[in-house]
Amino acid sequence: MTDIRVRIAPSPTGPVHVGTAYQALFDLVLAKKHGGKFVMRIEDTDQTRSRPEYEEQIFKALRWMGLDWDEGPDVGGPYGPYRQSERTEIYREHAKQLVDGGHAYPCFCTSERLDVLRKEQMQNKTKLGYDGHCRDLSAEEVAEKLAEGLDHVIRLKMPQEGTCIVKDRFRGEIELDYAQVDDQVLIKTDGFPTYHMAVVVDDHLMKISHVIRGEEWIMSTPKHLVLYEAYGWEPPEYMHLSLLLNPDGSKMSKRRNPTSVEYYRRAGYSPQALRNYLALMAYPPVGEEDMFSFEQLVEDFDPDKINLGGSIFDIEKLNWLNGRYVREDKTPEQLLDDLKGWLLNDEYVGQMLPLLHQRMETLGDFMPQVAFFFARKVEPSAEDLVPKKREADEVVPMLQTAVWALDGVLVWNKEGVEAALRGVAEYWDWLVRDVTVPLIAALTGEKVGPPLFESAALLGQDMTRMRLIDAMNVLGGLSKKKAAKLEKGWKAKR
Repeated sequence: MTDIRVRIAPSPTGPVHVGTAYQALFDLVLAKKHGGKFVMRIEDTDQTRSRPEYEEQIFKALRWMGLDWDEGPDVGGPYGPYRQSERTEIYREHAKQLVDGGHAYPCFCTSERLDVLRKEQMQNKTKLGYDGHCRDLSAEEVAEKLAEGLDHVIRLKMPQEGTCIVKDRFRGEIELDYAQVDDQVLIKTDGFPTYHMAVVVDDHLMKISHVIRGEEWIMSTPKHLVLYEAYGWEPPEYMHLSLLLNPDGSKMSKRRNPTSVEYYRRAGYSPQALRNYLALMAYPPVGEEDMFSFEQLVEDFDPDKINLGGSIFDIEKLNWLNGRYVREDKTPEQLLDDLKGWLLNDEYVGQMLPLLHQRMETLGDFMPQVAFFFARKVEPSAEDLVPKKREADEVVPMLQTAVWALDGVLVWNKEGVEAALRGVAEYWDWLVRDVTVPLIAALTGEKVGPPLFESAALLGQDMTRMRLIDAMNVLGGLSKKKAAKLEKGWKAKR
């Protein structure tokens, strides 16, 4: 077998999704099975949303789960740099090769023209996508526009007819019509690559042999194969996992369920249990038990056993499995160590003390007032969630906009939380107090608690989000129709 080299390539634009850990798990298992290498690559070409703190979260979350890598930005390796933002010159050189070879072309279409094009396509119910307006510009026209200094992107020249055969280890051969794929942007106007350009160049230069990713990337694979062919490179072996789903069969998303690894760490789940459960999403039980170790999975692993029947992520089943790990896999001494390493440590408790110091008369006052920081969930009453002179049907949409506002906080700290929630008060033309009262109840489960903004910052983005969603459900929730209308209005005024 070819030397196995696999990679995980998350974007540092938000909390780490359990889907990233799901993919990383099978990457690592495949590498361990065959004595290969597991590579961490950071896809940070979205300069607007990428943040160093999110990159650090990626490292911490995956290592907490025991999914460590052999090469990466923080450990080095022979094929670095491992951050895409540090590889921009490499992408520009390779894009020039494509243009010079007639496989790509400069596109000078403005965002205004593309907006009009999309609206016309939607109105006429025709295929959405780029119409090839700049595809056949003459060399003279291109040179003239470049000399004028016009903003442009580089687009891949896709075949306009025929069929692409995608060979997938899990799914066999998949036939996709080229006519359904438009000319993909490879290099943006800011000089940074799109995912499609960077992933092919990086996978080749880093000698990636196998690509394990979600099935949502199947439709993009023809673009990648066209790029491999244009460069004369051998593509890796593709393996597309089924997406993680909610119990109702919908795609797992933060709108419905906790989706970040950090949430499960903060809620006190065992990393071994979460890892075990993610394995069961696509792999049968090892032996006769649902409960098995990472080492057992590696020993048993066979890609042909991967199932694609739909990976239902059911928190209740995870809770059951996690309970088994707590009761059967841990001694009291080990549980004590786990608790100390979880949240009962100097760093975390030390951050609580400034919030409670002036509210205490005895040490016994401390634990009741900070219990919500350690709880998986709290249970606020409907009465505590509704401020005076407000109604529940007013509070629910306010809480939903608070969720959206907090989702947009790029730097999660007191200042970021406060700015977002003051923006919510302004949006509804409410007193700030009318916003903070239900949020304090949602976060703490009580009518009063420590300062809101500082508490939310310490709880973390994921736990805060889930508690607001839980509070909405206490008050009856929001229908899909009302949520869609609310979101449209929210976006229009932002």
